Amino acid sequence: MSEPKVFLLPDLGEGLTEAELVSWLVAVGDEIRVDQPIAEVETAKSMVEVPSPYAGTVAVLHGEPGQTLDVGKPLISVTPVGAVAAPAKAPEVAETAEDAAAAVYREEEKAGSGNVLIGYGTPGGHGVARRTRPRKSSAAPVVAEPVAQVSAAEKAADDLVLMRTRVPGKLGAVISPLVRRMARDHGVDLGDLQGSGASGLIMRRDVEAVIKPSVAGRAAVAPVETPAAAAVAGTGDTDARTGLGITGRTAVRGVRKAVAANMTRSRSEIPEATVWVDVDATALVELRAALKKADPHHTPGLLAFIARFVTAGLRKFPELNSRLVTTEDTTGGASQEIVVFDGVNLGFAAQTDRGLMVPSVRNADKLSARGLDAEIRRLTAVVRDGKATPAELGSGTFTLNNYGIFGVDGSAAIINHPEVGILGVGRIIDKPWVVNGELAVRKVTELTLTFDHRVCDGGTAGGFLRFVADAIENPGSVLADM
Repeated sequence: MSEPKVFLLPDLGEGLTEAELVSWLVAVGDEIRVDQPIAEVETAKSMVEVPSPYAGTVAVLHGEPGQTLDVGKPLISVTPVGAVAAPAKAPEVAETAEDAAAAVYREEEKAGSGNVLIGYGTPGGHGVARRTRPRKSSAAPVVAEPVAQVSAAEKAADDLVLMRTRVPGKLGAVISPLVRRMARDHGVDLGDLQGSGASGLIMRRDVEAVIKPSVAGRAAVAPVETPAAAAVAGTGDTDARTGLGITGRTAVRGVRKAVAANMTRSRSEIPEATVWVDVDATALVELRAALKKADPHHTPGLLAFIARFVTAGLRKFPELNSRLVTTEDTTGGASQEIVVFDGVNLGFAAQTDRGLMVPSVRNADKLSARGLDAEIRRLTAVVRDGKATPAELGSGTFTLNNYGIFGVDGSAAIINHPEVGILGVGRIIDKPWVVNGELAVRKVTELTLTFDHRVCDGGTAGGFLRFVADAIENPGSVLADM
């Protein structure tokens, strides 16, 4: 009898370490092909179809719809083509599965199709599963509980990945980014740890061994219940702190979890400042109306024109199209530098059923207003369908936020970390405005710029904001110069 091959949930890119299993596209007993989609998962970025690197018969489905799975943990077990299925059993999973996932996945690629794109499937191979036995409507998926034990293959893969990153210095080796982040989040000094991996490499289990006792100790000496804890500990359907009934509980995960983490990080790390200005947008509204009358089917939206002005402004004030990067040296010290980009990937906020998403128009500075309009419409449709890729959602260098569609005038927005600026546009409404010394009714909007005060001062921020405002007030002359 042949042992089933275990396919681990692959690295989904962009630092994503977990995904929610939305639905299985196959069932136990199905015959599947290499590269055939086997499951649909939802990450903090988008909806993803995961392809199989193996051909054979589905033996075990490791999870149920609605369950959150970690990268590097078993997703599906497949009995190879022509093999006699062995009784399904729980696979051995490395304690450091997240750290070894990339190397293990590469080995699986060699055994399977060899062309699986991490997190996003491969071209072709979308065959329909053929059943070898009838599916019982009441049957539940076979779910195996993984045993927390290190297999020889996974340990070797883990050691191989980490050995390649060795550098001389205080730590003796560079551990994985996940381990670094875990240590940083819990205040663990990696320099004081003796790694249990090959050649003294520091593994996830080493950091967890330090974290868990400290957490238990704090719980023992601090039994005082906080208001937040009281709310969670409320019995039945009544909140213990307020005495009010609870109408529902929603887990913070997926997009909402990612947004919460990013906004918290932005506010904690970026010393932001905000400047704003009221703008007479009458000329821009009239220009678009004239273009629409001449060509009703190919007229860009107002947001596309403003996006064109923003990219021009960022060329003039490149400090706002940058990123602040912190680097570590071998002695544990840190230094910072401002990295300015050659080109603009313009992000824009789009409200979807899954929450607020910020796709980015790549090389937006090279597009016309019509080109920007087409790409904004395409990306909006993609994110609302949940099909945007991490590259489309995580490559922005500056964000444009049109919150005027919600009927509000202004907002001190939170910067989309790790960018350094975000420009908000309020609703365009009729307001009294002084024109040539006389009062008139004009189309007025408010522009609000929030910027990272570490990369530029108020003069630069004000200059950029004034440039965009002047372009809106005199669009004809500005567009002629572009």
